[in-house]
Amino acid sequence: MLSIVIPVYNESPNLEPLHHELCATLNALGKPYEILFVDDGSTDDSFTVLKDLSAADPHVRVIRFRRNFGQTAAFAAGFDYARGEIIITMDADGQNDPADIPALLEKLESGDYDVVTGWRVERKEGFARRFLSKVANRLISNSTQITVHDRGCSLKAFRSEVAKQMRLYGQLHRFLPELAAIVGARVAEVPVNDRARRAGKSKYGAISRTPRVLLDLLTVFFMLTFFTSPMRLFGGMGLISTALGLFTGGYLTLAKLYHGLAGGWAGFRAYEIGNRPMLLLAVLLVIVGIQFLMMGLIGEMLVRVYHESQNKPIYTVREVIGGQG
Repeated sequence: MLSIVIPVYNESPNLEPLHHELCATLNALGKPYEILFVDDGSTDDSFTVLKDLSAADPHVRVIRFRRNFGQTAAFAAGFDYARGEIIITMDADGQNDPADIPALLEKLESGDYDVVTGWRVERKEGFARRFLSKVANRLISNSTQITVHDRGCSLKAFRSEVAKQMRLYGQLHRFLPELAAIVGARVAEVPVNDRARRAGKSKYGAISRTPRVLLDLLTVFFMLTFFTSPMRLFGGMGLISTALGLFTGGYLTLAKLYHGLAGGWAGFRAYEIGNRPMLLLAVLLVIVGIQFLMMGLIGEMLVRVYHESQNKPIYTVREVIGGQG
């Protein structure tokens, strides 16, 4: 069974045409399916349109939020309520082409992948948005070591067991391939069609969301690299800071002893280090280093509480073969 998850926020003119295209594509596949529209607190007639679609088509399910929680929450709700073995995500504005769904499914099933993401090779957007998106995708790929050309494309296919393991919050819908990789998913991408928006306008701009993307990138990078062992990050910084502090303090101590040996007691007393900024720096570096080490220990304890209190496994299994006799 296929589950199509579509976040909706003030997209009433685009919903009926999208539903018509989806039905034509999904019926041609010959597989059972459901279409989950997640109304993210729309203030226009979107929910009324969705109610009519649900009444006319038994494949349509509508999840209505009490208020606007954002696209990440809409995807999370869609994943939670989806009943299919494969989950397809897409936008409600008509820019994602439902005709590309078979290509995603073919890639998912033929290559033993867990996530297939769309790549809008020829994007129908302005230069500024395309440029910023290209820079952001390159930066994220270099930081996370997961090569995806177009993270902004909502047209993606997930195996259900992977999608339901991902914990979404904040604005992490931009990093679904990275979140899937955390649970051991194999990620691929296929070129897809990009179309102009049918009606309305985008609810956010490329410039305004850039700072949030950078902050989310730091979060995802930490989750991919240090989430299960924060001591590797904080302990490393603590050791470096402490070592620099001890080295600086040792240098000042040796310098004072040298002046004492060379000039006697008078030289030893004349060479003052108590009022030098380097001594203050040495003490500060040692204190900061100890604080980093303590943060690492606290992080390690929190990770263990997280896994044990929620019965979270420290591994994920793709499949088990044999041993049935």
